[in-house]
Amino acid sequence: MQKKLSRIGNSLGLIIEKPILELLHIDNNTLDVSTDGEALAIRPVKESRAQRVRSAAQRVADDHAEAFEKLAR
Repeated sequence: MQKKLSRIGNSLGLIIEKPILELLHIDNNTLDVSTDGEALAIRPVKESRAQRVRSAAQRVADDHAEAFEKLAR
């Protein structure tokens, strides 16, 4: 597949179509871009286990804040 770069402000951007994003399970906005000097490699940044645990704990704290406040009294 050949693609053309699109002007975005003073930069150039590559538009990645939704079917490709879905195929690669890219659903966040943070990507790791690297190069070997000849080609680009673009991969989604995966959360570490610690980050996933922190995110889950924050969701629980947010969802049950009122109950935790009552328990703390």
